[in-house]
Amino acid sequence: MIVAVVIAAILIAAGVMYRLMEVKRAGTPVLLRALPAEADHGWRHGAVHYGEDALAYYRLSSLRPGPTVSLSRRRIEIVGRRAPVGTELEIMEPEDSVIELAIGRSGKGGRYEMGMSPEVHTAFQSWIEARQPRRARRRPAA
Repeated sequence: MIVAVVIAAILIAAGVMYRLMEVKRAGTPVLLRALPAEADHGWRHGAVHYGEDALAYYRLSSLRPGPTVSLSRRRIEIVGRRAPVGTELEIMEPEDSVIELAIGRSGKGGRYEMGMSPEVHTAFQSWIEARQPRRARRRPAA
């Protein structure tokens, strides 16, 4: 019985260490929440990694081996921007931005808000604007 508990503790510790390394590797700190959400509820701390085709979000408090959320770069649309309000100011700085994202046309793939610093907002905006236009992609030869 004691051996099983020790083995379980070791496995949990290894999972936590792996997750923290993944989040650190991803590197860019943000807050994310799925919409709809009540006024200031649902925010989760984590980090994002900008890939060629997708944004990978790693939730800080998750033991999932891969990203918690992956958003297709071609489908992300910024539909709003605002300053943090109310109790959001307890977890964000007043100069931070809250960006509302729609995934796919009319948000059919989901809607999210991301809280980020001005520097992270600039990097995110640049990453979105640097994507290839949909018409520029070559179609595979038949």
